[in-house]
Amino acid sequence: MFINLTDVLTSEDKVVTMQADTDMTQVNISGETFRIAEKTPISFTFTNIGRNKALIECKAEFVFSMNCDRCLKPVVNKMTLQFSRSVVSADEETLSDEDDDQSFMDGDQLVVEDLLNDEIMINWPMKVLCKPDCKGICPKCGKDLNTGDCGCDTFVPDPRMAKIKDIFNGNKEV
Repeated sequence: MFINLTDVLTSEDKVVTMQADTDMTQVNISGETFRIAEKTPISFTFTNIGRNKALIECKAEFVFSMNCDRCLKPVVNKMTLQFSRSVVSADEETLSDEDDDQSFMDGDQLVVEDLLNDEIMINWPMKVLCKPDCKGICPKCGKDLNTGDCGCDTFVPDPRMAKIKDIFNGNKEV
């Protein structure tokens, strides 16, 4: 979806408020695709903040379907985005350092999906868990440890003691 910002960029002290829907059904984060289960209409406020400059303020809510990072159970994750970005007209020849990254702009047109993808990626959680104390799955048998212990031997010997273990296992004299 494109929103034309020419009027806001060229009119001093102009403020435009609007709501828009997006056609996004999924997002790709680190090579993995996550389905958008629910979304609210996106609220925008565009404000002229100077010659050929505008401030974009946005608020949106998304609910994503994903899996727990420890036990792989399905989880829904609600994300509320509320942010502001400044943009400069494509006609403006000098861009400051903060205005260099305008990958969500196509000339004076705002590409809504690109802007939302950038913000979702910035706000994406490092780890998604079904519950804070999720125990995960057994690395040997794959049983969900949240439902109970699997009985597998989980003893991990200290690798620094491997040579001594070899001596005792080989019935060697010291």
